Amino acid sequence: MSDRLSPRLKEIVDALPLKPGIRVLEIGCATGIVAREILKRIGNGYVLGIDRSDKAIQKAIALSEEEIKTGGLAFRQVAIENFALIKGDAAFDLVFGIRVGALDGRHPSAGELAFDRIAKILKPNGKFYIDGGNPLKEIKF
Repeated sequence: MSDRLSPRLKEIVDALPLKPGIRVLEIGCATGIVAREILKRIGNGYVLGIDRSDKAIQKAIALSEEEIKTGGLAFRQVAIENFALIKGDAAFDLVFGIRVGALDGRHPSAGELAFDRIAKILKPNGKFYIDGGNPLKEIKF
C-alpha cells in the first residue's frame, strides 16, 4: 500500500498550521496516512489518530509500527463524541477532522457532543479545523 497522499489530502495537510513539537489530534484517521505525514512534518511532536472503526484503527497500527515505536504517533478506537483525555494526557495544540459526520452536520446530536469534547481538549489558543473551506475551515470556540 502506498503511503503517498492524494492531491486533496496533501492540500489539506499543507494548509494546517504545523510547527515542530506540537500535539495534534486527527479525528477520523482511517488508515493513518495523514497522521504519518503530519508526524514527519512536526518532528518531535505527537499525533493521535482516532476513528470509530476498529478495523481502520487496526490497519493504521499495522501500517505505522515504526512511527508508533518512536512514541510520536498513537491510535485509539473511539468516536469523537466519546473521546476524553486519558490521565496524564496533555491538551492538543491542533485538532482536525475531514469528512467526519459528527463535525460536518450529517449527525447533529453527535456533533453537539463532539464539539463540546473538542473544546475541552484544546489548549488555550489551540486551533480546530474541518473540511468545507478552501480547503479547511477553522472553528472557533
